[in-house]
Amino acid sequence: MVRGMAKTRHVKRVLSRNSALTRTRKLLHVGFFLFLVLFIAASSLFLYYAKDLPRPERLNEIAFAQPTRIYDRTGEVLLYELFGEEKREFTPLSQIPQHLKEAVLTTEDRYFYSHFGLDWRGVGRSLLKNLRLRDPAQFVGGSTISQQLVRSILLSREKTVPRKIKEVILTLELERRYSKDEILEFYLNQIPLGSTVYGVGAASRFYFGKSAAELSLAESAVIAALIQAPSRYSPYGSHKEDLLARKNYVLGSMELLDYITKEQARDAKNQELAFRDPGLSIQAPHFALYVVDQLLETYGEEFLRESGLKVYTTLDWKLQEKAEEIVRAVGERNIAYDANNAALVALDPATGEILAMVGSKNWFGESYPKGCASGQNCLFDPKLNVATYRIGRQPGSAFKPFAYVTAFSKGHNDMATVVDEETNFGIWGDKEYIPANYDNKFRGTVTLRQSLAQSLNIPSIKVLLNLAGLQESIATAHDMGITTLQDPSKYGPSIVLGGGEVKLLDITSAYGVFATGGKRIPPLSIMRVVDENGATLQENSNTSIAVLPKEATDIITSILSDNEARTPIFGANSLLYFPDKQVAVKTGTTQDFRDGWVVGYSPNILVTGVWVGNNDNSPMNKEPGIVVAGPIWRAFMDYALSTITP
Repeated sequence: MVRGMAKTRHVKRVLSRNSALTRTRKLLHVGFFLFLVLFIAASSLFLYYAKDLPRPERLNEIAFAQPTRIYDRTGEVLLYELFGEEKREFTPLSQIPQHLKEAVLTTEDRYFYSHFGLDWRGVGRSLLKNLRLRDPAQFVGGSTISQQLVRSILLSREKTVPRKIKEVILTLELERRYSKDEILEFYLNQIPLGSTVYGVGAASRFYFGKSAAELSLAESAVIAALIQAPSRYSPYGSHKEDLLARKNYVLGSMELLDYITKEQARDAKNQELAFRDPGLSIQAPHFALYVVDQLLETYGEEFLRESGLKVYTTLDWKLQEKAEEIVRAVGERNIAYDANNAALVALDPATGEILAMVGSKNWFGESYPKGCASGQNCLFDPKLNVATYRIGRQPGSAFKPFAYVTAFSKGHNDMATVVDEETNFGIWGDKEYIPANYDNKFRGTVTLRQSLAQSLNIPSIKVLLNLAGLQESIATAHDMGITTLQDPSKYGPSIVLGGGEVKLLDITSAYGVFATGGKRIPPLSIMRVVDENGATLQENSNTSIAVLPKEATDIITSILSDNEARTPIFGANSLLYFPDKQVAVKTGTTQDFRDGWVVGYSPNILVTGVWVGNNDNSPMNKEPGIVVAGPIWRAFMDYALSTITP
């Protein structure tokens, strides 16, 4: 009996082992079959896409798409051709300096010589992210040099998972067919490094007027820095500081990787760079490059480079020409007042359309003093766009209307009175605040109309603190379009005298709220974008937002166009007076005469802002805004109002 049971158990164990072996064999068969299917599928895909890879000699013959063209509002005046007139110069790898190759490898692909074309972690992250994204414009890609070369030259613009698969396959085949040095040579000769510049050889001549072999370490770091976003980082645009900061980042990274010593990095960071005059064919340059920045933000560098877009802007070419002429002429005369630069913005307040933008008195001029650094210590910095510069400038008394309109919105009226007398406003910024009026005089009891029209400081501070409210006035300015006052807690009562920086474009647009009776209409620079096939990609129009009561803005317009009320300070026949039309205007002068402003408007027709000063924020020769900025503003307003049909 026992022996029988033991035999039965033995048989069961054998059968169980046989069953397990059978299952294992089946799983192995299924696994092998699946592997075979996947291998055949992958091989088929690989062979299918690999056949499209060009021969090495064809990589320098790739045709690039049509450039993006930017026009004025009529479409008749070409302002700028982005990625037009390509500049190329093939440079053998042996003639490219080692520090340039190392700078590029540092920023773009540190493991280039050790991987086989792919950063699998990067590919995985890209695929996972792209599967979650619905907007193709947000799709991300791999980061190796081989992938970049494949992506920029051998593939279409579609942003899909199949395209990513093609990229992987073509990258592997690229690495199989060509040596690392060949791939790096292709890359360094094809990479876009400016709107019309491809390859490090062409970039060396375009930016520095020399061959790649002659580049210094600092210049090589600049070339490497441009790769990430050549249009944004252009040394001829408004983001030169960003380029120099990225150059220093490249040098710091090279030091960390032991490509260069600490001393070499320090010396290269401190080297003065001399960029060659590009001789660009460009009209309304500050405006055109402002539009380029917006296009880059919307479409990205790759799309703009390949799509042949036509961009119709809001610019009125006749007004722009006149604005440039006036700013240049008066700007040169202002040197006698130690004022070395000027800028102007004009908008249609009813639509927000930018009609003219002049970011400096002469974009094509030379910065001075010689050897100055852009964005730091130049009296005149021609390429920097003062109209949109991120830091802004202090507006002086041009800020006062924001406090007054806040008070009027609360129900106060222009015939209410305040006392103009010496006043201690308490401790602000660790010291007592006892301001004075422009002429160091006191006028006793004055109305709010007189106070604003004559730009009296002490009454204006009382309006701010007692009637409008400090934080409420800053909030009003923000609602009207001022973007720079991000931390209201930083500001005290001097804000009403212009103690906080604003952009010229912002304050001009904000005055447009007065011109439209309380409606906020943001600045608009692009009317329409059309692709190479004529399909409309973007068509813009503004929607107004009511941000202030019309009754309050009407009082501001009445005061700022009241010649009798301002006569005691400005005289009866000043540049601010238009006898045959209603024009409201406010001047501004900052402490130590560092900035001069005039901002004014004809209701629902035109609003124009003018700034005059020095790029390095050094003081002018004690002349107020009406003297240095007034002639520019008046000459432009006279011309514009004579040509614009209401």
